[in-house]
Amino acid sequence: MKNAKVSKKTAKVDVKKVKDLGLGLSEPKEKCKDIKCPWHGKLSVRGRVFRGQVKSAKSHNTVIVEWKYHRYVPKYERYERSRSRVTAHNPPCIRAKEGDTVVLGECRPVSKTKSFVVLAVEGDKE
Repeated sequence: MKNAKVSKKTAKVDVKKVKDLGLGLSEPKEKCKDIKCPWHGKLSVRGRVFRGQVKSAKSHNTVIVEWKYHRYVPKYERYERSRSRVTAHNPPCIRAKEGDTVVLGECRPVSKTKSFVVLAVEGDKE
């Protein structure tokens, strides 16, 4: 067992608890005490998972993430370009910045407009 400590007096094994979100993502290197963090708090991730680019990170613990996709229009038998923009909670242990590619997870409503949380930062600025 890695990360196991055995105390001589009680002979109990303390295993370091690593939270697994079930998405194949690794835990951030930093720790935080944010209750709304999916890694170190009590916020559960359920529903859909998206990958997008951070367009704005001006608000406190909030980012605006955008992703683009194509939508089929049956009348014209063609595709049109579309985009989706959502506000997401940005935990202090992740600290996504403008231009970063991030993974978002749907969660319970964190505030009036936020129902997503940033789970990981994938890449550098493009």
